[in-house]
Amino acid sequence: MRLGVLDVGSNTVHLLVVDAHPGARPLPAHSHKAELRLAELLDERGAIGDAGVDRLVAVVGEALQAAEDKGVEEVLPFATSAVREAPNADEVLARVAGETGVRLTVLSGEEEAKLTFLAARRWFGWSAGRLLVLDIGGGSLEVAYGVDEEPDKAVSLPLGAGRLTAARLPGDPPEPEDVRALRRHVRAEIARIVGEFSRLGTPDHVVATSKTFKQLARIAGAARSAEGVHVQRLLSRAALEEWVPKLAAMTAERRAELPGVSAGRAPQLLAGALVAEAAMDLFGVDELEICPWALREGVILRRLDHLPE
Repeated sequence: MRLGVLDVGSNTVHLLVVDAHPGARPLPAHSHKAELRLAELLDERGAIGDAGVDRLVAVVGEALQAAEDKGVEEVLPFATSAVREAPNADEVLARVAGETGVRLTVLSGEEEAKLTFLAARRWFGWSAGRLLVLDIGGGSLEVAYGVDEEPDKAVSLPLGAGRLTAARLPGDPPEPEDVRALRRHVRAEIARIVGEFSRLGTPDHVVATSKTFKQLARIAGAARSAEGVHVQRLLSRAALEEWVPKLAAMTAERRAELPGVSAGRAPQLLAGALVAEAAMDLFGVDELEICPWALREGVILRRLDHLPE
């Protein structure tokens, strides 16, 4: 069957269309993206303003049309941190449903972490052993650890690259004092949860998902996306530590000239790099591997698991 997963994230609204059935890996058939950057459209209360809701309704409608055009039988729509944490989330969801017919399922941070972990486990298989999975989104950082398909521990922190950039890095390039302050904040937040994971034992394999990690790996020398999903892509902490001060000294325009970095993501790449560096350092990770599958694939896999044979 042809499934569509509609991901309303903090940065983009992304429709991923796949051909799938139980027991087989989902085959991507079409991808439709629209930049939204909800994390940057919040008012002083953290609510999504009228302009943001108007834009959200419009891009969800466009994604629905794309799904219809591609013959999608079922759309799995969900929203993450930017909608989840907005004080006016109920009103936003009601308007999206009223104007588009789409009823967004709002995932909790823990659900995000668990579904992303499921995708990573299916990609790397049982031979990967104990997995530690890191995922930096626009609004949050997810961390999950486990030996099975359900993680033993899953945590979400409000350390998304878009959120932190909008709230804590106003300059372009940012002031050194702001960068240091953000570095302290990120490390203090992550340090609070490290002990909960350390008690579970040393992971056999550490993997990362998300656009932020993929771009950081690319600028550190990993293979281009055009070389395919089956090419191994690694990111070392040493390489990341070299790149953080370079990124801090660059304007967003200059970052967008780096290999694999889009203009839309360039402004928040520094914040993402600070989160990635802190997570690798505090969890004692010298090197991690980029996983091609993430939250959207996890949602699809969970749906396939519940289809009748």
